[in-house]
Amino acid sequence: MGMPAASPPSSAARTPPRLTVAERAARARFRRALSLMVMTVVLPGSAQLVAGNKRVGRIAVRTAVAAFGLVAAVVVTGLVSESSVISLFTKLWFLGFVRVALVVAALGWAYLLVDAWRIADPMGLGQRHRLALTAVNGVLCFSLTGALLFASHIVAVQKDFIASVFGGGTASAAEHGRYNILLLGGDAGPARVGVRPDSITLASVDEETGRTVLFGLPRNLADVPFPEGSVMDQEFPHGFDCDGCYLNSVNTWASDHADLFPGVTNPGIEATKETVEEITGLTVNYHVLIDMHGFQELVNAVGGVTIDVKERLPIGGVGGPVTGWIEPGRQRLTGFETLWYSRSRATSDDYSRMGRQKCVMNAMLHQLDPKTVVTRFGAIADAGKQVISTSIPASELDTFVNLALKTKDLPVSTVSFVPPTIDTGAPDWGRIRTMVTAAIARSEAKDDGSSAASRSPGRHRAGGADSRKANHSADLSSTC
Repeated sequence: MGMPAASPPSSAARTPPRLTVAERAARARFRRALSLMVMTVVLPGSAQLVAGNKRVGRIAVRTAVAAFGLVAAVVVTGLVSESSVISLFTKLWFLGFVRVALVVAALGWAYLLVDAWRIADPMGLGQRHRLALTAVNGVLCFSLTGALLFASHIVAVQKDFIASVFGGGTASAAEHGRYNILLLGGDAGPARVGVRPDSITLASVDEETGRTVLFGLPRNLADVPFPEGSVMDQEFPHGFDCDGCYLNSVNTWASDHADLFPGVTNPGIEATKETVEEITGLTVNYHVLIDMHGFQELVNAVGGVTIDVKERLPIGGVGGPVTGWIEPGRQRLTGFETLWYSRSRATSDDYSRMGRQKCVMNAMLHQLDPKTVVTRFGAIADAGKQVISTSIPASELDTFVNLALKTKDLPVSTVSFVPPTIDTGAPDWGRIRTMVTAAIARSEAKDDGSSAASRSPGRHRAGGADSRKANHSADLSSTC
């Protein structure tokens, strides 16, 4: 028995029901309301110009156009001259202006969005459309306002960081085309009196190219000299020859005898700077002091640092138990591990750890990219305020940020005054100055018609486990 033939679908089943005039009007009002929201997002004030308070709309549109124009001008300037934009964003007055502008923009945009919602007459919409419109408005207000306020917070953190770390001191001009910055790793602890700079490095940077030479000064240099006529020279006319007095003790001695340095804010740093100048023959423009223990917070803030560990290194030892080991191999070290990679000497010596410290400096320089700085800026700034003190004035910050960007793309060379070249117990000061002069001449010669290859940090990893190789290197990236 055959199945009955299916009847063709009726026209009512094929054709959707026609909307009533009221339903079409409701949909039109909803689309209009959404359009007002979109207009406010794209061009703040345009919704008011079309359907609201035209005076408010004109003010908002003109302000928005001016703001967009300013942002575009900054972007174009950055493409043409990156240094100009960097300089602008290191000025405290500009950061203060940007912070206030972002807060005002956030509040103003939120007001315009709420006003656009009001203009749309949500109470005249059906419940479903009214709830949807309110939800869209809430999301837009929260996201746009939140983004602007977060940007304002980042600007405030940067402004506070610059104001806290960098002072308003006098700018120091480059000497013979070079800036010389004294880098001190301070080692303060409960069993120590004062802060002893156990890591002492003089970074000599070409003011034009950013090419850098790191001069490593062992902490145990004996009988260090002082400039003629200085306070320390009057106290130690034959060099720093008191019992147990080495280069790293100059800071403590001068700090303990601050009364001999009237008008000097930090006698220890000043005395250390003077003896480094006398040893190397270079004028020190500025100093940067980093507490070695707080340094691990800074490394953690940037997410660690990648190091090619050449040898198994103990954590602890020399006055305490060995509590762990850093195994050989290329790996990303935490702040704690980086600190011990830099300090460990239970199975090596001071000169090996000097080399490892240079490797850490090089790794931080080349691995700290703009993305990391932006995404972790708050943590970096908080750590930086705790571990860094410097004589670099805020007015010169843009100069050194620009130099750092140039240095990042160049090989960093090192010269250290360590055995067997220099006997730290009876240093040959004349030979040290000759080494300094020769190293700077070699560095500057690389920029006389240098090839592109010489301007890029090497990526080859040298063999061998002797960390002291980093004390004398034409390219730290190839040695470390």
